[in-house]
Amino acid sequence: MTVRDVDVPIPEQPGAPYPIVTKCCDIVCGFGRGSSELGIPTANVPVDQLPEVVNKLELGVYFGYAKVTPVAHDLEQVEREDGRVVSYNYGSHLEEDNGDLEVLPVVLSVGKNPFYHNDFKTVEIHILHDFKSTFYGAKIKFNILGYVRPELDYTSKEALIEDIKTDIEISKQVLDTEPYRAHMAELLK
Repeated sequence: MTVRDVDVPIPEQPGAPYPIVTKCCDIVCGFGRGSSELGIPTANVPVDQLPEVVNKLELGVYFGYAKVTPVAHDLEQVEREDGRVVSYNYGSHLEEDNGDLEVLPVVLSVGKNPFYHNDFKTVEIHILHDFKSTFYGAKIKFNILGYVRPELDYTSKEALIEDIKTDIEISKQVLDTEPYRAHMAELLK
């Protein structure tokens, strides 16, 4: 496993304040950078729907598990702030046979994304799964089980992508251990 100077040692099992478990949150469209620009799609959730403890976390990269749930709703076209139109299908294209509805590992960013000069906090969840379609408008329940590293600024998009890939590898290895896998069941309640 690659270890960077900024990586925080990860304990063998979650310790306080983890696990942090959310209620079901709406999946909303973000800035359109995750999939299209970085090749790393994210499910964005409104910060105001999260437990207060999430808002108090240090800005950085975390890991855990998530479960996406479709919502019975008519399809909608929503215009983002940048003028692009996004289809909200509320998860109607999620497939049980593809594993879309299982509890899945995630890497998430809690931060302001200094590379993109955001001035407000966002929570962006990269689900480690190959979804065949988008699922804006669906619900997501997730837990946060640990911290990988602080939020960083980057001089290039390539450096950002490389660090995200390392975050993913670190998180996969940790989440594949029994003390962390045991927390998957929290999302089925």
